[in-house]
Amino acid sequence: MKQNPTLNVDLTEQETCGVRKTLGREPNKIEWGMLDIMFSEHCSYKSSRPLLKGLPSKSKRVVVGPGYDSGVVDVGDGYVVAFKVESHNHPSAIDPYNGAATGIGGIIRDILCTNCRPIALLDLLRFGDLKNKHCRWLFKHVVRGIAEYGNSTGIPTVAGEVSFDNSFETNCLVNVACVGVGKRGKLTLARMDKPGDYVVLVGGSTGRDGIRGVTFASKTISEESEFDRPAVQIGDPFAKKVVIEATLEAAETGFVRGIKDLGGGGLTCALSEMSNKGGTGVEVDLGKVHVREEGMTPLELMLSESQERMVFVVEPEGLKQVLNVFDRWELPHSVIGRVTETGKVVVRLSGKTVAELPSKILAEPPIIRRRALMPRKHMELWRVIKPKQPKNLTNIVYRLLSTPNIASKEYVFQQYDHEVGIRTVVKPGEADAAVLRLLETDRAIAVKADCNSRFCYLDPFNGHAGAVAEVARNVVSVGAEPIAVVDGCNFGNPEKPEVFWQFSEAIRGMVYMLRGLRLPCVGGNVSFYNEDEGSGRAVKPTSIVMMLGLIENLNWISTMAFKQPGNLIIVVGRTYPEMGGSVYYNEIHGIASGKPPRALVEKEKGSINTVKQSIREGCTRTVHDCSIGGLAVALALMAVKGGLGARVNIDKVPKAGVKRLDELLFSESNARFVLAASENNVDKIVRFAKRNGVPAAVVGEVENSNHLSIFNREAKVIDCLVDRMQKVWSHAIPKLMGEIC
Repeated sequence: MKQNPTLNVDLTEQETCGVRKTLGREPNKIEWGMLDIMFSEHCSYKSSRPLLKGLPSKSKRVVVGPGYDSGVVDVGDGYVVAFKVESHNHPSAIDPYNGAATGIGGIIRDILCTNCRPIALLDLLRFGDLKNKHCRWLFKHVVRGIAEYGNSTGIPTVAGEVSFDNSFETNCLVNVACVGVGKRGKLTLARMDKPGDYVVLVGGSTGRDGIRGVTFASKTISEESEFDRPAVQIGDPFAKKVVIEATLEAAETGFVRGIKDLGGGGLTCALSEMSNKGGTGVEVDLGKVHVREEGMTPLELMLSESQERMVFVVEPEGLKQVLNVFDRWELPHSVIGRVTETGKVVVRLSGKTVAELPSKILAEPPIIRRRALMPRKHMELWRVIKPKQPKNLTNIVYRLLSTPNIASKEYVFQQYDHEVGIRTVVKPGEADAAVLRLLETDRAIAVKADCNSRFCYLDPFNGHAGAVAEVARNVVSVGAEPIAVVDGCNFGNPEKPEVFWQFSEAIRGMVYMLRGLRLPCVGGNVSFYNEDEGSGRAVKPTSIVMMLGLIENLNWISTMAFKQPGNLIIVVGRTYPEMGGSVYYNEIHGIASGKPPRALVEKEKGSINTVKQSIREGCTRTVHDCSIGGLAVALALMAVKGGLGARVNIDKVPKAGVKRLDELLFSESNARFVLAASENNVDKIVRFAKRNGVPAAVVGEVENSNHLSIFNREAKVIDCLVDRMQKVWSHAIPKLMGEIC
């Protein structure tokens, strides 16, 4: 329901009164429509802005921080990397194929706005139980939309994360990310700085698809959401390929001062934000806009979110040269206006002014100070009666490997072209992060995104601090130095104090870990209203953290697979009896409560520094972050990936407060790694750990066998066959999808 139905807008009474007071007049219908979308949560960040400012955003490598289409960091030799994560949750919930596909299209344009070439995509997905037919339908078509769009553009999808939980049954989460490479001296930004410059609309024709998409994304899903299907844009990946090449070539002319994609909010958003950032104004003639549907009204033209469109700001003396580029690529374009000194967005049609609003009122809506309140029963979530330990722990390992949250995600990434572009060094499934070679240099980058939604629900502070820590461990595991993150925050209705408390604690947790690890957050996305209006059930709080790591020596690249029989297995970091939110509790015992692992900066720094030093000193090339499923699952996956067995003495694992065998095997404590190294390198690794104030111990040996054998002083407690583990792990999701028996 509209908050102000008489005006047909979602603005509050306070907001409408504020607009009238600022303007000193009553806006017309078109102006109200423009204000409506720019005041939406999706465009304005009016609830989240005050808290997001607390995220650290500066370092010696940061070139472009929050506030632009992509964050940009310096990776040396004159090169920069741009990266961004964005959500497309609401569109994907009602039209999974097009919702996911246009999410990919939008994130590619975000990278293009900086004049960087997109080189990699990531998908970060959440769905309900795959036993549910609707959830299988969402999963299948979201993945297909990402695959078909990404593959068609020639950009590899190299990494991602897929998780399943009942809270995502109605509201699946579809976050996508893109990485691009460019030259530091040739960056462009989404700004209009100089009056007199031309405004050129480039790319797909404007139609009625996607109108009010941002307002649709700023309310909860209900039975009426199906009627919002026209708010979902329709993508064209082949047109996007042309847009990519033409954009990069046009920018090479040196006459392009600014670029911005037309995503959420369409022309209204692009024109107001670019002019506001530059302290200028802009005047456009809607009669010049190239359209694919006749009879479009000025409001439709200003709000349309039709895909594959970009706005270019071009110097007058170079206009002809830039337009010639678009002509060569046979890319539709229109010169629709000019930058002015007025500080206003002026919209004309047929010689008449149809809308005139200050850029600032559109681009800087007033913030809302939301109330945050910890749910009364939140502390009860930590209470749990410990279950009895199963007698057959071997069977438990097989069962855990077959659960969707641990099982192989090959069903997903086999649909993606992850090698196109010849940059991919470490492919999906081979390690904790993807590795891409920077062809112009002798360096590589690592990229990964992570978040444990169950942890974040049980303890938003430690859960989100842990998400930062885990993704740092992921990139370190492949030999990289973590240098920056972007975040994608997904929550329920922020108008509910309990939901806003989750968000507040999430930001506080990320700030704590980022500051402790001295990492900047250079951008991100906030998606609220991921909630089912009928049941009132919100998604579990989920802030995806995507990290970029730099590998300055290609010899440092490491993977998780056991590689050599006779190598010794070392555990770095201490295990605690932290079972809350663990896959073991959830999947084996049906326990959704308990206190999740704490995330402590000093422990993370000690473990991370130990592994970095071990890799750089050539002591190991086999590293795996110990997280989901605990130590037993980490060892199992290292054995499966290497096709080798191992013999492990669980009593030697560093621990504190652990009294039960299942806690030692399946706890998901933070700040832990598993390494394998030759015997003559083990002492070095242990010394590195001691210097960094963390425990490290040799717990076993890699064997040329088909057995993962784990024993203690009393007996063998686990004896899993490597080939059977591989089968249950790789077949689990295809079985649930009905593709194999």
